[in-house]
Amino acid sequence: MRTPSPGSPAGRHTALAVALLAATVVAAVVSLAVGSRTIGFGEVLGALFSDVDSDNATVITSQRLPRTVLALVAGAALGVAGALMQGHTRNPLAEPGLFGVNAGATFGVAVLVFVFGVEARGATVVAALVGAGTVSAVVFLLGLGSLRRGAMVMLAVLGTTMAALLSALTSALILLDRQTLDVLRFWEVGAVSNRDLDLAVPLLAIACVGFVLATANAFSLNALALGEDVAQALGTRVRRARVVGIAGVTMLAGAATAVCGPIAFVGLVAPHVARVLSGHDYRWLVPYAALIGAVVLTAADTFGRVAAPPGELQAGVVVVVVGAPLLIAITRRRRLVAL
Repeated sequence: MRTPSPGSPAGRHTALAVALLAATVVAAVVSLAVGSRTIGFGEVLGALFSDVDSDNATVITSQRLPRTVLALVAGAALGVAGALMQGHTRNPLAEPGLFGVNAGATFGVAVLVFVFGVEARGATVVAALVGAGTVSAVVFLLGLGSLRRGAMVMLAVLGTTMAALLSALTSALILLDRQTLDVLRFWEVGAVSNRDLDLAVPLLAIACVGFVLATANAFSLNALALGEDVAQALGTRVRRARVVGIAGVTMLAGAATAVCGPIAFVGLVAPHVARVLSGHDYRWLVPYAALIGAVVLTAADTFGRVAAPPGELQAGVVVVVVGAPLLIAITRRRRLVAL
């Protein structure tokens, strides 16, 4: 197997991937060490890889490790989902919620609490997954005709309409029931704190399938970027590529939203930053977006712990506060928005 030379495009992409991977590891270590109480790197390693029995070890293993793992996986999932959305819709402002995934997940939780009075964490995750999957399926079936004509914009319009409808219905349930209001006002913030490590297992399992679909879809997105006629001439099966992309977005964004609540901007910003580094080659853009999304959400969660002592800001709030100026910069710089 030939090793890419440092000056070649493949060598540059490999070096960037290694740098982003290193940044992800640093973000994870800082997340484990920093909080209301700063813990030394040696104690972090001791808590992770030995049977140290101390208060700091308990804090790391029971509190910081679960939220760090969830932030890494959810951030990566949202970053890749955003890259797929922008690639398929050719819309630089597309993000995972465009297909109604976030609204569907929120409505699923609202129905669970309003109808059954259940607010257990595991039950809300299942309800959010069912809601996200159902809405994606409905949008896909309604837009099947548009998909056959290659009109992905119409599919995005259907998703936006469905999201608006579900948001209105969710608001109605909240106004009618105090318990639903109490659950949703915390769930909708978007956070990785106060989640058990057990939740990372289903999130990681579903996200892995989504990552596989996204990787397989990257080759087709490169061809689709040249136009559907050219893509078909190159041997790309356009309709199948669209279906695989939509399935990947649903699994990645649905799983992340179900566990952490709706978190905006990660799926929007991460692909743009990745595109600056990789260009329009989705074979590199997809893994770059995953690593950047993981770093952004993990860093936001860590910053939120120390930004407003003695309390803390949830990751979803920090991402929006930081992401809004970034979005303004994106819309003002043509080089970033060009797809």
